[in-house]
Amino acid sequence: MNTTIIIQASSKSTGNTHKVVNYLNNNNSFDFVDLKTKNIGVFEYDFSNANDDFIPLMEEIIHKYDTLVFATPVYWYTMSATLKTFFDRLSDLLHYKKELGRKLRGKNMAMISNSGTNDRKEGFDMPFIESANYLGMNYLGSTHAWFTEDGNDIHAEAKLNIDSFKKKLTQ
Repeated sequence: MNTTIIIQASSKSTGNTHKVVNYLNNNNSFDFVDLKTKNIGVFEYDFSNANDDFIPLMEEIIHKYDTLVFATPVYWYTMSATLKTFFDRLSDLLHYKKELGRKLRGKNMAMISNSGTNDRKEGFDMPFIESANYLGMNYLGSTHAWFTEDGNDIHAEAKLNIDSFKKKLTQ
């Protein structure tokens, strides 16, 4: 059983984020889920989205995996809206699904981002670090990927960073 899952959160299932995920997971050592294929509504204080795909997905993730790797493009200097919605829904695990949320304690979180150039701003990973801390998870770190000038391939330096990041995930 794989103990790591990559959670892709992009507006485009087959775009640059997916290229980065495929590079990271070139030997298929990690499982993968594309949040774009899931019906996950925004957080509601009355939990009116309780019957969407979020809780079943989290039950599966929490039951099967020790490490969650979030993959996101950089949109307007932050994580994608898809991933922000997912993070907002973690509030469900702090309220009416507390027993499930407690099972995140001791698990690992990491993040890989990407953009056209090597321009990720300092502090980008703060929401990941602080969320991991709040949930009692271990934050393993992050890396950023960017693309060659023609936009067709991941930059060679970014590939080296991804290779080092992958080693952290498999230790």
